[in-house]
Amino acid sequence: MRTLTVGETITFEDISILISSQVAVSIDSASQKRIAESNDFVKTAPKSKVIYGINTGFGPMATTYIGPNKQQQLQYNLIRSHACGLGSPIDARTVRTMMFIRLHTLAKGYSGVSQSVLETLISFIEHDITPVVPEHGSVGASGDLVQLAHIALSLIGEGNVFYENKEQPTSEVLSKLSITPATLTGRDGLALINGTTAMTAIAAVNVLQLEKLLSHATHAAALLYEIAEVNIESIHSIVSEVRPHPGQTEIAKTLRTLLAQSIRVAAANTRTVPDAVVETSTLQSAPQEVYSLRCVPQILGPVVETVDFSKAKIQTEMNAVTDNPVIKDGHAYHNGNFHGDYLSLEMDKCRIATTKLSILLERQLNFIVNPRQNGILPPFANRGVIGLDLSLQAAQFVATSTTAENQTLSNSMYVHSITTNNDNQDVVSMGTNSALLTAKVVENTFHVQAILHVAIMQAIDVLKISKEIAPELKKAYASIRTVFPVLTEDRYFATQLQDVVDQLKN
Repeated sequence: MRTLTVGETITFEDISILISSQVAVSIDSASQKRIAESNDFVKTAPKSKVIYGINTGFGPMATTYIGPNKQQQLQYNLIRSHACGLGSPIDARTVRTMMFIRLHTLAKGYSGVSQSVLETLISFIEHDITPVVPEHGSVGASGDLVQLAHIALSLIGEGNVFYENKEQPTSEVLSKLSITPATLTGRDGLALINGTTAMTAIAAVNVLQLEKLLSHATHAAALLYEIAEVNIESIHSIVSEVRPHPGQTEIAKTLRTLLAQSIRVAAANTRTVPDAVVETSTLQSAPQEVYSLRCVPQILGPVVETVDFSKAKIQTEMNAVTDNPVIKDGHAYHNGNFHGDYLSLEMDKCRIATTKLSILLERQLNFIVNPRQNGILPPFANRGVIGLDLSLQAAQFVATSTTAENQTLSNSMYVHSITTNNDNQDVVSMGTNSALLTAKVVENTFHVQAILHVAIMQAIDVLKISKEIAPELKKAYASIRTVFPVLTEDRYFATQLQDVVDQLKN
């Protein structure tokens, strides 16, 4: 079992480990002093200073002073009142990431949180207890209040959690595991929910999945080059040298590597003029392919660069303190670090880039299933009786409709601010909505990618070239064939298609 340490710096590698395996969690020793100092401040300062969320009401009710006898109740009231989200539960690995990132933020020692809260959060992560967190509720400013309140609700032993693949009352699970619920004091309630943690976690999982999509899309393009015996001049290093965008260069280089041992793709500059001296003559093939093949580096390149840039911003946010106030050196600094515009904009960009990726995949699918495009395959890569067997005809409908949904979902959330909270939150980020929409587009694109992969393997079998393709690409062919056998006569294959989706994702 790996041990992940919080309090100083966490990485995407930590997130990958967290969502794929059971872990132990420790707090960096250097952070313990800051945690204790900020918690001591929370215990003593409100006796003489007005500090938001400790001895005041929240939002536009911050003008109300809350006396010492009611301050603990205030923290519980905040959590219970805000745990009112609706919609489907956010997937467990993302909620697990939320808890981990929030723990890390609190462990940095600028939030004034109590030891009880930190210990309970660690217990939830280590025992794989996942609070039920609904999708809908955050406007992405003043933090992801509603989603994080559902996590906090579970930490105090209320609400429901997923444990051992079953939704159960939190109190029953904690009792079974002898875990004591957290006791909220000081500003614990506010510390748990006042930050960009939910949108950050969703965004982090999104970019990890996007990196997988890009890898699959590049392999799919290489396989298409094999199938169509594409003229690889389009990925020659000189093409990127004269237009040196990093993403384009990276994709072209990867394609060259994947196809280095190919015996099918045409070498550059091999096409010659006809022997007969005539004014015009029909060539056997065009010197260049359709854009969905020829322009793969130019189309995927911007996606690569968008993901890389967004990943850097998310990395910063994962290691940021997004609390209000920030406590340091005996002072509470009231601020707006909980505002999610950075993430909202990045998720808009990733969503648009992913949609463009899905458009490319859908057009590549059309190249395979349309004999007028490819000139070498039967309609819908049919291995059965054409007309009697329909093969992948309806699967293309699924890919096309899913891509169309992506196009609609790609409208910006970043510019869609709606004032709320009695006009206290007058400009909001909608960052969590943007991240959730991006998660939907990413999931949709895995569906399109799966259909394309099935079509590619079908085309390889129709052409009987499985033994001719480059060695690295044979692995992809063999992998898909373990879950989706060759389609000859029509059969029900929806569940097998989902198996391909799952294989590509995991």
